Amino acid sequence: MDDLKGKMALVTGVANKRSIAYAIAADLSRRGARVAVAYLPLGKDKAESRVQEIAKEVGAELLLPLDASEPESIRALFARLRQEWGTLHVLVHAIATAKREELAGAFSDISLDGYLLAQTVSAYSLIAMVREARDLLVKGVGSVIALSYIGAVRASPNYNVMGSAKAALEANVRYLAMELGPRNVRVNAVSAGPIRTLSASGIRDFLDIMHTAAQYAPLKRNIEPEEVAHLVSFLSSGIASGITGQVIYVDGGFSIFG
Repeated sequence: MDDLKGKMALVTGVANKRSIAYAIAADLSRRGARVAVAYLPLGKDKAESRVQEIAKEVGAELLLPLDASEPESIRALFARLRQEWGTLHVLVHAIATAKREELAGAFSDISLDGYLLAQTVSAYSLIAMVREARDLLVKGVGSVIALSYIGAVRASPNYNVMGSAKAALEANVRYLAMELGPRNVRVNAVSAGPIRTLSASGIRDFLDIMHTAAQYAPLKRNIEPEEVAHLVSFLSSGIASGITGQVIYVDGGFSIFG
């Protein structure tokens, strides 16, 4: 994957060292890409300092605030990229959120506000980002990658509203792949197995979910963030030039079970 050298890559959703987005940014940078990382500004000095440290560790050239629930924040981020780089080769969408109380309990009790929040941040934001990025993505080599989960296609314990959001995200990937295909810009999703991240801690009984995945996966183990990052780097490279509109699983084979 030497063709990643010098390519401009934006990785969104970088929050901490245990996040998949962090592993992706580090892997792309290690392979020679020029990386910009986007983070959710919390207005807290400690949080801001932590993100700055992370950006430095992965060798990021740009550290950009992004609130994916706010259209103006998305527009401002890409305006800054347009000013600083003027071009983009890789866009990684690693953003998702939901109200914690909407993840468990009766699915029919999900509130409209909770449903719309999950859809806006976790699914619609991909459309909004691609709309802003499409004139920056380099024809012939541009690659957009979104992170998904098996809860998009199966009813998964304690995932509820996020299952709907991830299902929408995967549909968005297919339609965006159709739109950008004539420009030879590819759009794919990576569906990762359960990984013990800080965001996953909001899912009830998550350790049990991890145990079940390891028990039934052909590889008999859980996966690591770096394994997801390796696939993202592959999809970002010219080696994956014929792959678009796909959802590719990195889950030790758990998705084939049952």
